[in-house]
Amino acid sequence: MKIIFIVPAIGKKKGEKYIGTWKMEPLTIAVLKSLTPSDVKTVLYDDRIELIDYEDKADAVVIPVETYTAKRSYEIADNFRRRGIKVILGGYHVTLIPEEAEKYADCIITGNAEMVWNEVIEDCRCSTLKKRYKGETTYLHIQPDKSIFEGKKYVPVSLVETGRGCCNSCEFCAIAGYYKFHYYPRPHEDIVRDIKDSKHKYHFLVDDNLVADRKNAMELFRKLEPLKIKWAGQGTLNMAKDKDLLTAMKKSGCEIILIGFESLDTDNLKQMNKAVNIMEAERDELVQRIHNAGIGIYATFVFGYDNDTQNTIKKAVEFSKKHNFYTAAFNHLLPFPGTKLYDRLKSDNRLLYDKWWLEENYNYGELAFKPKQMSPEELSKACQNARKEFASFKTVFKRGIQAMRYSSPMLWSLFWIMNLSINSEIDQKINVPIGRNLDEFPK
Repeated sequence: MKIIFIVPAIGKKKGEKYIGTWKMEPLTIAVLKSLTPSDVKTVLYDDRIELIDYEDKADAVVIPVETYTAKRSYEIADNFRRRGIKVILGGYHVTLIPEEAEKYADCIITGNAEMVWNEVIEDCRCSTLKKRYKGETTYLHIQPDKSIFEGKKYVPVSLVETGRGCCNSCEFCAIAGYYKFHYYPRPHEDIVRDIKDSKHKYHFLVDDNLVADRKNAMELFRKLEPLKIKWAGQGTLNMAKDKDLLTAMKKSGCEIILIGFESLDTDNLKQMNKAVNIMEAERDELVQRIHNAGIGIYATFVFGYDNDTQNTIKKAVEFSKKHNFYTAAFNHLLPFPGTKLYDRLKSDNRLLYDKWWLEENYNYGELAFKPKQMSPEELSKACQNARKEFASFKTVFKRGIQAMRYSSPMLWSLFWIMNLSINSEIDQKINVPIGRNLDEFPK
């Protein structure tokens, strides 16, 4: 028996390389590879870095689908199904709108695949695949099998999963609803084993909110400290109120923490149901505490809420420059299916497309709805200009000096590589055709 795993790309302009910072290890594939019986042959085609061999014969093709990659996933699925090969689709997008995904697959998996993967394999082996399998959120003790990545040129950072889900209920986020606003920590012994098995020196702890459970986080940091590693992860600004937590994070090897500021505007934060971020009076002090602990900040902002103007975007850029963030992202709002945001904009008749992810001429960087205070084109351009301003050489140089004050020497080169890459990719990302690889012409 043979299975082909495929990681779909978002899209690709003709004659251009795929976006460098988008080439991360596909951790989901490594987990499924680990669960696959040893007598089943497996092949991985990563659409982001190589052409897919549609003539390769297999019993089934397995594709994890995200909303951004849905159109491309369905195109790939159609190519294989025309050749008589069964296609299995899974992932967040499939779980959020299974009725859509079923049109392009012989079988779909909703929820997390771990609990049902062996059943899927056996049913495939016996030619009795069901139309739908329902996974659970429960963790299994699984060590990802990254041997399937051999020969693939990914960003040299090891992805290590530490938890799933989030307790917050932000209007624009599909993940929290997917996990029913609950946080599921991964067993620490599995995390430690993953890190020890890694060939990389730097790790990204995959977790929507690493500090969601303080007790769990503190125990994990104590277990990471003896490993002498360097890592980045995702947290919240609130963690800066806990000195012991910051100290434990730094001792465990934390160098960079991604924090979703989302907005500096109180009305916007209330509308997105992220009142937890309303801390205007102490925001500067909390940022400084994190920097004083020796941890850099990757700040993210999202624009398009009803109180957003050119001025709110300008304030976010100035705030980011003031604090010399390690790096920052200035993104426009995007209504993902299955979110309260999508439902609200649809109810208000403000969606430009019912399903932007399947639109023929939709490109990365474009808006899919009508903002209140700006035109879609104005907001898209404002976000692009914000990225360029923050990524200017003068600003990057100043931020680099700041990073050298609190980060370890091995992270200095990473700062320059990361920030200069982001700078060069700003224009490259704009107008990437969603769902199309213009260098590929399948037979």
